[in-house]
Amino acid sequence: MSPVDYMKLSLSRYADFSGRSRRMELGMFIVMNIGASIIASILDGILGMGGMLFSVYGPFQAIVALGLFVPGLAVGVRRMHDQDKSGWWLLIGLIPIIGWIGLIIFYLTDGTRGTNQYGPDPKANG
Repeated sequence: MSPVDYMKLSLSRYADFSGRSRRMELGMFIVMNIGASIIASILDGILGMGGMLFSVYGPFQAIVALGLFVPGLAVGVRRMHDQDKSGWWLLIGLIPIIGWIGLIIFYLTDGTRGTNQYGPDPKANG
């Protein structure tokens, strides 16, 4: 699969919290999220609407953030499932700094080989 296919995959599984996701799927989702946020920020700036919401965000940035919130949660949960962990482990990210570092480590750790309780190995499927 190409990186663009992984971006499409994470959006096509918009609210699918079951199954497993590879590191590449999460990584390409993050790249797409950053790109969309930058484009939205530029649009807000060009149209003079930057900082309209909470003195920080413009309307286009808010739309992008809200639109990608659920798929971001879904791909994060599926990434935890790939390591045979519950999706509730994402809550560790609520702990400043230490929790964020923990999530990054979880996201970068290779998934369990073979089938686990959350489904078949996504690397075996392509």
